[in-house]
Amino acid sequence: MATRQLKLGAFMRPVSIHTGAWRYPGATRDANFNLPALKRYAQALEQAKFDAFFMADHLAVLNMPIDALKRSHTVTSFEPFTLLSALSQVTEHIGLVATASTTFDEPFHVARRFASLDHLSEGRAGWNVVTTSNPDAALNFGREEHVDHARRYARAREFFDVVTGLWDSWADDAFVRDAEQGIYFDPARLHTLAHKGEHFSVRGPLNIARPVQGWPVIVQAGASEPGRQLAAETAEAVFTSVPDLAAGQAFYADVKGRMDRIGRDREHLKILPGALVVVGETIEQAKDIRNRLDSLVHDASAIASLSVVLGHDASKFDLDGPLPDIPESNASKTGRQRAVDLARGENLTVRQLARRLGGYGGLAFVGTPTSIADEMQAWLEGDGSDGFNVMFPWLPGGLDAFVQGVVPELQRRGIFRREYEGKTLRDNLGLPRPENRFFPR
Repeated sequence: MATRQLKLGAFMRPVSIHTGAWRYPGATRDANFNLPALKRYAQALEQAKFDAFFMADHLAVLNMPIDALKRSHTVTSFEPFTLLSALSQVTEHIGLVATASTTFDEPFHVARRFASLDHLSEGRAGWNVVTTSNPDAALNFGREEHVDHARRYARAREFFDVVTGLWDSWADDAFVRDAEQGIYFDPARLHTLAHKGEHFSVRGPLNIARPVQGWPVIVQAGASEPGRQLAAETAEAVFTSVPDLAAGQAFYADVKGRMDRIGRDREHLKILPGALVVVGETIEQAKDIRNRLDSLVHDASAIASLSVVLGHDASKFDLDGPLPDIPESNASKTGRQRAVDLARGENLTVRQLARRLGGYGGLAFVGTPTSIADEMQAWLEGDGSDGFNVMFPWLPGGLDAFVQGVVPELQRRGIFRREYEGKTLRDNLGLPRPENRFFPR
């Protein structure tokens, strides 16, 4: 068997990232809110030995014109913790990763929810740490203006410290439950955090036992400069977006190099780029599927999607002219720059760029099980990634094609597991259990 093994997550909120997915023939139109369907997907992914089922989240309806919004299947979805708690009871091994924002939530809430999910799932929870870039989210949390980029990351760093400190409130052996003596827990094995910082004042302790994994697995998304540094310091998995292998290798070398410089073991962080995977019996058939998907994206949705990425109203641009200079905004800097680079690199008009991004403009593997396995293996062996956060073109067919075609080919090559390595998400990702900072062994 090959030494290095791919790690595979499944991006499942929305169930397909592609805007045209819900319109594809045979697609489950209401999949985002269809619990029986989501249970089936989770169980199929577990049978295929995926590492994790990942629920992204949004704290506002996407800020786009109603004519575009009415065409989007991302408009609503289950709240991640509610869904993953339900899925924890119908699965046994697959990790359950949810997004929770450090911009519009409180550390105590996040620590408590993830600790609960980790206990419910017997050690399979993961926290996708994000700063929220959607300015409309601020309006849902009593703020007239969005928090600026630098402050969001400073808050996120302190937020992480508070949450992990709360998870360490109780020693693993704190609950003695001595019925004869009438002592439920040992007070000497309880720590009160008493945190006072620039952004938070949190007394603690957390009112739930330490998570099964010590801490749920720490996941981050994004590729900005502060995001990369935060990942190198704190993350155990990174869901990133890169356009090709060369960019993946540069990102991989940068983040892992930062880990080297601060003394972290680079194997203790898994870099998993998002990849739309379109599987066909032939490469031509796979391309036909992708073309049909893209054809189902309405122009109104395409322009609106581009506006969200750029942080500016793209409908005011000359749609058949080149992309004008785009000033910075409070939108995601990484997403904005990627769109600008794509337009400049391929000399795309605004309309062409919008249609590309309106469906899905990121990394895509379009081909047969063999050709897709070739590409994934090249990324793994070329230090472009440790695996992928897989996006399916439509559900259930796109998922079924991947697990029935690509997974067996990866297993045949010895670069993907046939059985789970352990019980917890940390076991399967090859990550150590964090030591309790207040009660070291």
